[in-house]
Amino acid sequence: MTVPRSVLFSPEHEEFRGTVRRFVDKEIRPNVEQWEEEEQFPRELFLRFGSLDLLGLQYPEAYGGTGAGILYEAVLFEELGRCGSGGVAAGIGAHVAIATPPIFHFGSEEQRRRWLKPAISGHLVAALGVTEPSGGSDIAHVESTARREGDTYILNGTKIFITNGVHADLVVVLARTTPEGGHHGLSLLVVEKNTPGFTVGRKLKKLGWRASDTAELVFQDCRVPVANRLGKENEGFQMVVANFQWERLWIAIMAVEEAQRSLELAMEYAANRVQFGKTLASMPVIRHKIADMALAVQQARHLTYHALWLHSQGVRCTKEVSMAKIAATEADVRVADQALQIHGGYGYMMEYPIQRAWRDARLGPIGAGTNEIMREIIAKELDL
Repeated sequence: MTVPRSVLFSPEHEEFRGTVRRFVDKEIRPNVEQWEEEEQFPRELFLRFGSLDLLGLQYPEAYGGTGAGILYEAVLFEELGRCGSGGVAAGIGAHVAIATPPIFHFGSEEQRRRWLKPAISGHLVAALGVTEPSGGSDIAHVESTARREGDTYILNGTKIFITNGVHADLVVVLARTTPEGGHHGLSLLVVEKNTPGFTVGRKLKKLGWRASDTAELVFQDCRVPVANRLGKENEGFQMVVANFQWERLWIAIMAVEEAQRSLELAMEYAANRVQFGKTLASMPVIRHKIADMALAVQQARHLTYHALWLHSQGVRCTKEVSMAKIAATEADVRVADQALQIHGGYGYMMEYPIQRAWRDARLGPIGAGTNEIMREIIAKELDL
């Protein structure tokens, strides 16, 4: 069953959408060009999101959240997907959807109050450190090690492609605590900024998502208190995997709206661009191209909404989420590419926003588990 927006989201959700959209239109869109040029957005933006209660929509009021629920957070991600900068959407989304959930779900009460509360208010910026130079999707073979000495872990290793890594106040790091344990020998450690032995190796320059800071993180004999471990030792793999479905849905939700925006940019340009005495929008070859683009967006949206509805009901939906992630991110790439083509030479110019949409879209099939991995998951779910 496909779930349309009118069924999935209530009037209250749509009222919330209006609030978020006005905020995005007023405080993000006008600054996108500058932030993209600077390759970062100001960390004060986290404070603005926090002041509007947008960073803790799934977290209880006891920690500063609203407890509004997953569908409200989905609305937030949809509106961020339309903001015009994949980097801004990624920076906020990584903080909300991948870095703080392990603290909430597996942290102690003291850890939640110490780290989650300021993260929800925007006073603390969080990142998740899983990916390493030696491998991305294969997280079971993490090479970073955390050797225990009394009440301290000695952490050594390197993490790569870490969103918010440059300015994060803490990084939730997946490291090997048992040498021969495979995926059973990994633990999650919270490493705070300025911990001796923890350095930002370099800020990475990217094709797209430029407004988000992305870093290589280096840990060299970094001493992390055992008290900073989330949950039990050697259970970190399961903790990371537990959030995979929401992380991938977040990517899918944003990709659909990014594709929608590319479609709208193409339609606007085609309606106003005159060639051979008539608008592009009046030419069958362009009209049919745009029709195919609209079809791709709608197909991706329906698959994503279906997976979102299942996930919101607590239904196991690994296959559906994987399908949504593929459909949404690949639609985003195709639609952005066709939209750029419709713009012609102007689409290749940096002053036209479609070039950024095209660059931003390309990360979707790579991040949060490559689409090749998603297809393998689907095959396994089909008992192949």
